[in-house]
Amino acid sequence: MSAPAATRTTVRSEAAFAAALRVLPGGVSSPVRAFRSVGGTPRFIAAGRGAWLTDVDGHDFVDLVLSWGPLILGHAHPDVIAAITATAARGTTFGAPTELETALAERIVALIPSVEMVRFTSSGTEAVMSAVRLARAATGRNGIVKFDGCYHGHADALLAGAGSGVATLGLPDSPGVTAATVADTIVVAFNDLAALEQLFAARGESIAAVLIEPVAGNMGVVPPEPGFLDGLRSLTRRHGALLVFDEVMTGFRVHPVAAQLLYGVAPDITVLGKVIGGGLPAAAYAGPRQLMERIAPAGPVYQAGTLSGNPLAMSAGLATLDALTQPGVWESAALWAARADEMFAHHAARAGVPLRVQRVGTMLTPFFSDAPVRNYADARRTDRDAYARFFHAMLDAGIYLPPSAFEAMFTSAAHGDAELARLDEALAGAWRR
Repeated sequence: MSAPAATRTTVRSEAAFAAALRVLPGGVSSPVRAFRSVGGTPRFIAAGRGAWLTDVDGHDFVDLVLSWGPLILGHAHPDVIAAITATAARGTTFGAPTELETALAERIVALIPSVEMVRFTSSGTEAVMSAVRLARAATGRNGIVKFDGCYHGHADALLAGAGSGVATLGLPDSPGVTAATVADTIVVAFNDLAALEQLFAARGESIAAVLIEPVAGNMGVVPPEPGFLDGLRSLTRRHGALLVFDEVMTGFRVHPVAAQLLYGVAPDITVLGKVIGGGLPAAAYAGPRQLMERIAPAGPVYQAGTLSGNPLAMSAGLATLDALTQPGVWESAALWAARADEMFAHHAARAGVPLRVQRVGTMLTPFFSDAPVRNYADARRTDRDAYARFFHAMLDAGIYLPPSAFEAMFTSAAHGDAELARLDEALAGAWRR
């Protein structure tokens, strides 16, 4: 791997970005990639291998983004590549059932006790949108409760109080989302059980579901406080609402299987994505048979997708779960994250920089703050300018971090001692600039 450089040239990335700006809005296909919140030129990536990225200018980076979470085995894992290659040789998509869909669904059902049936989609946005439709159909109610700073995809009704890229761009929601569309969306502060109790006391009969990232990741990593998820489960049961866990990010990340197993709280509907596609577009919503059989063609709740359950994504997901569930594989990724957590804290303390590292499993966020971050209001009070400076210092030292203070970092089973040494070296110099 190339040695870290004090200032890395970006000539080819700058040219690539200029070309992209002519044909892609903002030069990107997803907003946070544009580096708007940290400034500078986004790095255009040429290749990834293991824990490393190489950009078009030939610079190597330890990757702590990992395509925003899916690559828990690292880039180009040989088993995943072999599975994709073998499947592609037989055809990429058929628009018809395949045995690979059944195999991956069976694997998910075997791993998650709250799940008996699975419906695949191609994106987390589709899966969450469909889960909300199912919850409304099952309860005959309209209201959906979500949490300020939690992002559940870009469906109109859920772009209220969203975090992640919406927060990074400074938009409370989005033009084009009408007031009527979000009229049934109720936004509450994360970790505020008392506010939820008051809400249900006043409007419980109109609430179809509570939708939550069990560990928030789109305002940075914010874990649930003790009793918070249990309280949600109790409230929803008492009032006849459904509890929907958006585990698109947390699935196989905060625990070897799911956050619901880590915290011992079983939702009515589980949404999965990222890791289950092994780096290819795949997501799913899942739950008990009685609920899931409301979905067409078994029932009247309509949802469809041409590429849903496509064989490439199914084979990549199966290969990923095969490798990930081997003894010690997930644990190695979590151990690396724990060591990185300690390293961030150590170097910040030596430099006298207020830094609060929050981590669950293989997800972590260093917040520039001397106080815990419990919700989105706390996250907004952290020093985002300090994060932007830190981001570029680390980028110059060969560490690729999320280009937003409101995003989680991710680790993989491919991260090892060499990557930890590069991180240590980068952190030692990050606050001397």
